[in-house]
Amino acid sequence: MIKINKLSKSFGKKQALNNIDIEFKKGKVYGIVGENGAGKTTLFRCIAGLESYDGTIESEFDTLKNHLGLLLTEPFFFSKITAKEYIQLLANARNQVVPNIEKQNIFDLPLNQYASTYSTGMKKKLALTAILIQKNDLFILDEPFNGVDIQSNVIITEIIHKLKELDKTILMSSHIFSTLATTCDEIYLMRNGAIIRKVQQEDFSILESEMKEFTIGNRIERLELE
Repeated sequence: MIKINKLSKSFGKKQALNNIDIEFKKGKVYGIVGENGAGKTTLFRCIAGLESYDGTIESEFDTLKNHLGLLLTEPFFFSKITAKEYIQLLANARNQVVPNIEKQNIFDLPLNQYASTYSTGMKKKLALTAILIQKNDLFILDEPFNGVDIQSNVIITEIIHKLKELDKTILMSSHIFSTLATTCDEIYLMRNGAIIRKVQQEDFSILESEMKEFTIGNRIERLELE
């Protein structure tokens, strides 16, 4: 379980997160949604130990980040490291022995190519493969479907279902609501750095309709399309 109490984060005068209280349990998939700038990525970075913050983040682990796999929206790769070397590097960080990386290359990536030369979608798939091989207990997936081809989206969806079956904890954001609806147990709506609503799976369609109405409003009519 991950328990967050009074989590706040500021960047200068900008309040990015504001007194967030939330719990994440094992074997559950949690969706975090909100407009750009709502605080989703900042929340993820705080949980992953990449940002300082006020408040507390408690877990069953002495050092949470050593059991956490973080998939960033835009993964970073050193310029002169191959995909295979990258996977091996992340495996070594968790003391995982990977006897056959090629076998676990489920996205059929060119492993001997420099990772920095990959397309956006290929980078996303490589980074995901690496944190999966680490055998983490908690996974944070920031826009895992963004920039990825349709076939890989299907695979990623099934991976999330398998992680849930293995009693892992998964937090994810996505601007594609349908991907959350088919994977998540609960969805949290963020606005201006705060959690303003928690929605159970049976009410996802209501949340989607409300978000669509709030986002679109009368914008289409204002275009005066003919």
